Amino acid sequence: MEELKKKVISFLDSIKGEVFEVADEIHKNPELGNNEFKASKLLREKISMYGFLVNEIEDLPTAFLARKKGQKPGPRIAFLAEYDALPEIGHACGHNLIAAASFGAAAAIGALGEELSGEVMLIGCPAEETNGAKVLLVEKGIFNDVDAAMMVHPGNRTSVHTTSLAMEALEFTYTGKAAHAAAAPHMGINALDAVILLFNGINALRQQLRPDAKIHGIITEGGCAPNIIPDRAVARFYVRAKEKKYMLEVKEKVIACAKGAELATGAKLSYRNFELGFDNLVTNKTMAEVFKANLKELGYHDICDEEEGIGSTDMGNVSQVVPSIHPHIAIADKGVSPHSIEFCEAAGSERGKEAALLSAKALAMTAVDIITKDELLKKIKKEFDETVKKSFQ
Repeated sequence: MEELKKKVISFLDSIKGEVFEVADEIHKNPELGNNEFKASKLLREKISMYGFLVNEIEDLPTAFLARKKGQKPGPRIAFLAEYDALPEIGHACGHNLIAAASFGAAAAIGALGEELSGEVMLIGCPAEETNGAKVLLVEKGIFNDVDAAMMVHPGNRTSVHTTSLAMEALEFTYTGKAAHAAAAPHMGINALDAVILLFNGINALRQQLRPDAKIHGIITEGGCAPNIIPDRAVARFYVRAKEKKYMLEVKEKVIACAKGAELATGAKLSYRNFELGFDNLVTNKTMAEVFKANLKELGYHDICDEEEGIGSTDMGNVSQVVPSIHPHIAIADKGVSPHSIEFCEAAGSERGKEAALLSAKALAMTAVDIITKDELLKKIKKEFDETVKKSFQ
């Protein structure tokens, strides 16, 4: 094993207690998206102890950018920390472990001292479960000069070649006219009928869509009493597909269904994005293979083949502007589903914390490869140029 890799592994073993502390403290104090004040404060304080300059990010009070420059020019490598929890079931997605792993990896690369080329960054990324702050961080230019972005997500199996679906979050509001449902229904305009027609239109649309397209929604408002014609009805939908280009096509078809319901009922339609949209994740396979090799060098071999994404993440937006990896590391058995009580327990377990430490080591070792091998970085960037352009053709 190369000397620099031995050095980052030794460093991470020496701060194992701190990595576990970050995982434990965030797990014990779950905070919802954009309200992760304790988690953000903890991470800022911890990383600043290792010589990182920590800056706030305007309009995102729980986000942060911590950076440490080397004494020689080289690539800028970013480790991304997530730390928001889910309502009621806490860290059932294991974001406490993402924060711990990325903190450890950043601290380890920063500890290279004179041997550090370029710059290492720890980026605090709030609200992945809801409004996806990485979308805003991309728009703010935080990743403009980054050469590689990395994070590891807990799962029920380990996979390095992961993808995710592009997604738009649409809210449709219909405004009708209230009337007595028995005495004067002809005087009303039924907004709920419009929402029901919207659902029926989408159900008919599904037959004409590719298998990777997903549309799922709920009615958030549908009237207040059975004897009143509803004058307001609201529905929310997620529209997803494997690639952003096709997802946007499906989005327009869904909007057409909504407009058809407006015409059919006379209820006035308005619509908006109730959350930020996510791009599809484009994993840089060159970088993922390096991460995989480092996992194996650490003695971990239970790695699955490419994992087709069935959900969406704002890491997709990052992957569209900088070469990125988003591997999964197993913290629970395959029968344990993320976003469950059992997965929350796994995220607070010794197995979960050991997985975070393993992830930190593999991330740091991958960063060492990128820092020390010019040809590897060129290959990573060449693949990025080809795959990102292809995803929008």
